[in-house]
Amino acid sequence: MEAPHNSLATEATEGAAPGAVTVSLAVESPEQMQALGRRIAAVLLPGDLVMLTGELGAGKTTLTRGLGEGLGVRGAVTSPTFVIARVHPSLTGGPALVHVDAYRLGGGLDEMEDLDLDVSLPESVVVVEWGDGKVEELSDDRLQVVIDRTVGDTDDERREVTLIGIGARWAGLREV
Repeated sequence: MEAPHNSLATEATEGAAPGAVTVSLAVESPEQMQALGRRIAAVLLPGDLVMLTGELGAGKTTLTRGLGEGLGVRGAVTSPTFVIARVHPSLTGGPALVHVDAYRLGGGLDEMEDLDLDVSLPESVVVVEWGDGKVEELSDDRLQVVIDRTVGDTDDERREVTLIGIGARWAGLREV
Protein backbone atom coordinates (compact mmCIF):
# COMPACT_ATOMS: atom_id res chain seq x y z
CA MET A 1 0.00 0.00 0.00
CA GLU A 2 1.37 3.36 -1.01
CA ALA A 3 1.35 5.59 2.07
CA PRO A 4 1.51 9.37 2.24
CA HIS A 5 4.87 10.80 3.24
CA ASN A 6 4.47 12.25 6.69
CA SER A 7 5.75 12.37 10.20
CA LEU A 8 2.29 12.18 11.81
CA ALA A 9 3.46 14.72 14.36
CA THR A 10 0.79 16.17 16.59
CA GLU A 11 0.51 19.78 17.56
CA ALA A 12 -1.87 22.34 18.98
CA THR A 13 -3.90 24.17 16.37
CA GLU A 14 -4.75 27.86 16.51
CA GLY A 15 -8.49 28.35 16.38
CA ALA A 16 -9.24 24.68 17.01
CA ALA A 17 -11.28 23.52 19.94
CA PRO A 18 -9.39 23.23 23.24
CA GLY A 19 -7.75 19.83 23.46
CA ALA A 20 -7.94 19.23 19.72
CA VAL A 21 -5.23 16.98 18.33
CA THR A 22 -3.78 17.84 14.93
CA VAL A 23 -1.84 15.74 12.43
CA SER A 24 -0.44 17.38 9.30
CA LEU A 25 0.91 15.49 6.32
CA ALA A 26 1.70 15.82 2.64
CA VAL A 27 -0.07 13.75 0.01
CA GLU A 28 1.61 13.57 -3.40
CA SER A 29 -1.04 11.91 -5.59
CA PRO A 30 -4.68 10.79 -5.80
CA GLU A 31 -3.50 7.24 -5.06
CA GLN A 32 -1.89 8.44 -1.84
CA MET A 33 -5.09 10.35 -0.93
CA GLN A 34 -7.08 7.15 -1.36
CA ALA A 35 -4.49 5.25 0.70
CA LEU A 36 -4.84 7.88 3.45
CA GLY A 37 -8.59 7.25 3.41
CA ARG A 38 -7.97 3.53 3.95
CA ARG A 39 -5.63 4.33 6.87
CA ILE A 40 -8.21 6.60 8.49
CA ALA A 41 -10.94 3.98 7.95
CA ALA A 42 -8.90 1.54 10.04
CA VAL A 43 -9.57 3.65 13.16
CA LEU A 44 -13.18 4.68 12.43
CA LEU A 45 -16.04 3.36 14.56
CA PRO A 46 -19.83 3.47 14.31
CA GLY A 47 -20.91 6.93 15.43
CA ASP A 48 -17.90 8.76 14.01
CA LEU A 49 -18.47 12.06 12.24
CA VAL A 50 -15.86 13.08 9.66
CA MET A 51 -16.03 16.57 8.15
CA LEU A 52 -14.11 17.28 4.93
CA THR A 53 -13.07 20.78 3.88
CA GLY A 54 -11.19 21.81 0.76
CA GLU A 55 -11.47 23.60 -2.57
CA LEU A 56 -13.23 21.98 -5.51
CA GLY A 57 -10.92 19.27 -6.80
CA ALA A 58 -8.92 19.07 -3.59
CA GLY A 59 -9.54 15.35 -3.12
CA LYS A 60 -12.45 15.10 -0.69
CA THR A 61 -14.28 12.43 -2.69
CA THR A 62 -11.01 10.59 -3.42
CA LEU A 63 -10.33 10.44 0.32
CA THR A 64 -13.90 9.23 0.91
CA ARG A 65 -13.42 6.53 -1.74
CA GLY A 66 -10.48 5.27 0.33
CA LEU A 67 -12.63 5.40 3.48
CA GLY A 68 -15.22 3.26 1.70
CA GLU A 69 -12.57 0.74 0.64
CA GLY A 70 -11.17 0.59 4.15
CA LEU A 71 -14.62 0.15 5.68
CA GLY A 72 -15.53 -2.53 3.14
CA VAL A 73 -18.76 -0.94 1.94
CA ARG A 74 -20.92 -1.72 -1.06
CA GLY A 75 -21.14 0.50 -4.11
CA ALA A 76 -18.83 2.90 -5.86
CA VAL A 77 -18.12 5.96 -3.74
CA THR A 78 -18.74 8.97 -5.97
CA SER A 79 -19.56 12.58 -5.25
CA PRO A 80 -23.08 12.92 -3.83
CA THR A 81 -23.37 16.52 -5.05
CA PHE A 82 -26.66 16.06 -6.89
CA VAL A 83 -28.28 13.56 -4.52
CA ILE A 84 -26.99 15.26 -1.33
CA ALA A 85 -26.38 11.94 0.48
CA ARG A 86 -25.55 8.32 -0.34
CA VAL A 87 -25.59 5.36 2.03
CA HIS A 88 -23.08 2.58 1.40
CA PRO A 89 -23.95 -0.51 3.49
CA SER A 90 -21.13 -2.61 4.88
CA LEU A 91 -20.19 -5.86 3.18
CA THR A 92 -18.15 -6.95 6.21
CA GLY A 93 -20.51 -6.44 9.15
CA GLY A 94 -18.98 -3.08 10.01
CA PRO A 95 -20.60 0.35 9.96
CA ALA A 96 -22.28 1.75 6.87
CA LEU A 97 -20.73 4.80 5.24
CA VAL A 98 -23.10 7.77 4.90
CA HIS A 99 -21.52 10.21 2.42
CA VAL A 100 -23.06 13.69 2.41
CA ASP A 101 -22.31 16.71 0.24
CA ALA A 102 -23.59 19.80 2.04
CA TYR A 103 -22.32 22.25 -0.60
CA ARG A 104 -25.79 23.18 -1.88
CA LEU A 105 -27.36 23.28 1.58
CA GLY A 106 -27.40 26.82 2.87
CA GLY A 107 -28.74 26.37 6.39
CA GLY A 108 -27.19 24.81 9.42
CA LEU A 109 -28.27 21.69 11.23
CA ASP A 110 -31.95 22.60 10.73
CA GLU A 111 -31.67 22.09 6.97
CA MET A 112 -29.58 18.96 7.47
CA GLU A 113 -32.30 17.56 9.74
CA ASP A 114 -34.26 16.30 6.72
CA LEU A 115 -31.39 13.90 6.02
CA ASP A 116 -31.86 12.23 9.45
CA LEU A 117 -28.11 12.19 10.04
CA ASP A 118 -28.70 12.13 13.78
CA VAL A 119 -30.55 8.82 13.28
CA SER A 120 -27.82 7.38 11.02
CA LEU A 121 -24.86 8.50 13.11
CA PRO A 122 -24.94 5.96 15.98
CA GLU A 123 -24.57 2.92 13.71
CA SER A 124 -22.72 4.50 10.75
CA VAL A 125 -19.67 6.51 9.86
CA VAL A 126 -20.97 9.83 8.54
CA VAL A 127 -18.70 11.77 6.19
CA VAL A 128 -19.81 15.30 5.29
CA GLU A 129 -18.16 17.32 2.54
CA TRP A 130 -18.58 21.10 2.96
CA GLY A 131 -20.07 20.58 6.44
CA ASP A 132 -18.36 23.46 8.26
CA GLY A 133 -20.93 25.50 10.14
CA LYS A 134 -23.64 22.97 9.33
CA VAL A 135 -23.13 19.68 11.18
CA GLU A 136 -20.86 20.29 14.16
CA GLU A 137 -23.84 19.96 16.50
CA LEU A 138 -24.27 16.31 15.52
CA SER A 139 -21.37 15.25 17.74
CA ASP A 140 -19.02 16.69 20.35
CA ASP A 141 -16.38 14.32 18.96
CA ARG A 142 -15.50 14.65 15.28
CA LEU A 143 -12.63 14.42 12.87
CA GLN A 144 -12.13 17.44 10.66
CA VAL A 145 -10.04 16.89 7.53
CA VAL A 146 -8.78 20.02 5.79
CA ILE A 147 -7.27 19.50 2.34
CA ASP A 148 -5.25 22.35 0.86
CA ARG A 149 -4.09 22.34 -2.75
CA THR A 150 -2.34 24.78 -5.02
CA VAL A 151 -5.03 26.86 -6.69
CA GLY A 152 -4.94 28.15 -10.24
CA ASP A 153 -3.87 26.53 -13.49
CA THR A 154 -1.45 23.87 -12.28
CA ASP A 155 -0.83 20.16 -12.64
CA ASP A 156 0.49 19.95 -9.08
CA GLU A 157 -1.21 17.00 -7.36
CA ARG A 158 0.43 17.68 -3.98
CA ARG A 159 -1.98 18.29 -1.12
CA GLU A 160 -1.41 19.37 2.46
CA VAL A 161 -3.83 17.45 4.65
CA THR A 162 -4.58 18.45 8.22
CA LEU A 163 -6.51 16.05 10.46
CA ILE A 164 -8.04 17.76 13.47
CA GLY A 165 -9.45 15.42 16.09
CA ILE A 166 -11.96 17.17 18.32
CA GLY A 167 -13.13 15.52 21.54
CA ALA A 168 -11.94 12.63 23.68
CA ARG A 169 -12.62 10.11 20.92
CA TRP A 170 -9.70 11.51 18.90
CA ALA A 171 -7.08 11.86 21.65
CA GLY A 172 -5.01 9.09 19.99
CA LEU A 173 -5.12 10.63 16.52
CA ARG A 174 -1.33 10.50 16.21
CA GLU A 175 -1.69 6.74 15.69
CA VAL A 176 -3.55 7.07 12.35
